[in-house]
Parts: sequence; structure tokens; C-alpha cells
Amino acid sequence: MNEFDIVVDAITSRRSVRGFLPEPVGIDLINKILATASYAPSGSNIQPWHVHVVMGEKRDELSRQLLDAHNRKRPESREYDYYPVNWRSPYIERRRETGWGLYETLGIQKGDRQASAQQHGRNYSFFGAPVVLIFSIDNDLQQGSWLDYGMFLQNIMVAARGCGLHTCPQAALANYPDIVKSQLGIDDGRTVICGISMGYEDTDCLANRFRPPRIGLDEFVTFHS
Repeated sequence: MNEFDIVVDAITSRRSVRGFLPEPVGIDLINKILATASYAPSGSNIQPWHVHVVMGEKRDELSRQLLDAHNRKRPESREYDYYPVNWRSPYIERRRETGWGLYETLGIQKGDRQASAQQHGRNYSFFGAPVVLIFSIDNDLQQGSWLDYGMFLQNIMVAARGCGLHTCPQAALANYPDIVKSQLGIDDGRTVICGISMGYEDTDCLANRFRPPRIGLDEFVTFHS
């Protein structure tokens, strides 16, 4: 396999894994992945990222508190709008296709709110991953820095694949920022962006059989000459 094929394989095999093995991930490997990801470009090289690596007892306590808030149906209080305020075509159709595709794989019927809530709650147990990364950004940084941050996050996920790991990026982990900030000592001058659960895939997990479709080049590429 040549260098290009290695990169392509890491990118195209990256997916949101929703079932992990309890097998621990070594700190040296985590550091290698994050150091590699830090080569992401950023405007004027300001490197706006800040990462909290959460494992062990702290991971379990963070999970317990987030799950408790979810199970008590505490209103979510994300610090920014991740999704459109008003959904429209073609994005609403893509969202529904992905959501119902996963639920169909899991045998969850439309209208089964209890099963849907239980599946959503698995976000807060990090799908069993032994490591969760929490990301925050300074409040006074602008949209360009958020673009930079996205490239950093992608680098983490691709680098993890290159090391034989899988990941699940989770906007849901920003739903209760007060809990996350309190547990991890993040001050109010930073916004909690999201989290990434990371570990080794549980290949027996039913949710991991789902593969969301990708749109073709003809739907998002325009050539000019």
C-alpha cells in the first residue's frame, strides 16, 4: 500500500463508532495522536484548541452526572447552535435518513420515545469508550478559529484510525456545559464545543453495523474552466 492509499484508508474508514471495548488506551498513544493532530493549520498559527483527556474515575464521574441530567430530562443548555434553527431541504432529509437508518439497525420503531431516549443517553456513557476528549475554545475567538478547530478534530480522528483506534465525535457532550465545566475545571471564558469518545471498536455492537450514506460528487462539486 502506497502513502496515498494509507491516507485514503484512514480517512474513509473513519466513522462514528457507537460501541467500544473496555480495553484501555495508553497515554503515550493518546499523546502521539494529539501531537500529530496539532499540525492542523490555523489562521496566523494561533492554534485555538484546548483538550481535556478524561479517563478512569473522572471519566466515570462525568458520565454519571451527564446521564443523571439526561435521565431527569433536564433541559439541555448548549452554549451555541450546532444545527440550523430552521431545517430545510436537502439537510432535513439527510438528517432523517441517518437517524432512522441507525434506529432501524437497532430495531427501534418510530414513535418509541423511551427506546430513542435510551439510545441518546448512550452518548453520556461515551458508548463504553475508555477515553473521552472534551474540547473548548475561548469565547472571544471568531468563526475562523472554529474552522481551524474542525481541521484539528478531523486530524485526531484520522490519526486515531492510523493507530488502529476508532472514534465517535459527539456534539451531545456539549449539551450540559455547566456539568462539564465543573467537572473539568473549564472557566466561563471558554465554550465547550464537543467531545470525542475514543477506543477500540466492539465489533459485536449492533449499532456499529450502520453505515450512513455519502452524497456523490455531482451533488456538491462544481467545476469551472
